[in-house]
Amino acid sequence: MIPLKATVNCDMGEGFSLYTFADDEALMKTIHLANIACGFHAGDFTIMNKTVALAKQYHVAVGAHPSLPDRQGFGRREMAMEPDELRSCFIYQIGALTGFLKLHGLLLDYVKPHGAVYGQTARSLPLARAAVGAAQNFSTGNHKVAFMGLAGTAHQVACEEAGVRFIPEWFADLDYDADGKLLITKTHEQVFKDVIETRVQRLLESHEITTNTGGFLPFGDNLTEVSICCHSDTPGAVEIAGLVKAIVDTTNERAGHT
Repeated sequence: MIPLKATVNCDMGEGFSLYTFADDEALMKTIHLANIACGFHAGDFTIMNKTVALAKQYHVAVGAHPSLPDRQGFGRREMAMEPDELRSCFIYQIGALTGFLKLHGLLLDYVKPHGAVYGQTARSLPLARAAVGAAQNFSTGNHKVAFMGLAGTAHQVACEEAGVRFIPEWFADLDYDADGKLLITKTHEQVFKDVIETRVQRLLESHEITTNTGGFLPFGDNLTEVSICCHSDTPGAVEIAGLVKAIVDTTNERAGHT
């Protein structure tokens, strides 16, 4: 079995005003893709600008990380929204980020929903279509904006319907239940590095997800790539991202992925 071609992504720019949330600069040195908060769960105009500048400095591709309008709950509380409303909510946020990308001479690479709306759009095809449609809105000419989400869910179906490139994602620092459901928590607990290492290697080498019951499930059908998320608010985030990046780089090189 050929190992999955992998990248490492991280949620970034999740502070507000004078408050910082994570060591974004240190994390930028250990990732390939930065999911930048667009202001509704975290981030503001100053932080977005600084985070985009860091991504440019460290040659990291930028994705928009739109949320439900829930700063108090950090976007990790579900909210009832109709598809048209969600699409407008996402376009509003992505538009703000693309302004800073233009300022720094960068292009938007992909869109990845944040927190509770990530789960909602994974379960609901109408909501997934709205989210993917928002991403499509920012494709221009030969530059096509991708969509990052959960394999085998409405995320993938909506992308296939719309002809949008789908980036399948897996989370190194969150658990999956026995049915393969991602367990999205309001706060992220510490995960030991040996657990992370075992999970990542299993995923890349065997194409299998480790569940919280100790079992294993296949990582989608016929997938050849994965982007591994390391959250910036998980304790030891910089060390975890560095470990995952080292495993990914080694595995990609050994498999001949470029």
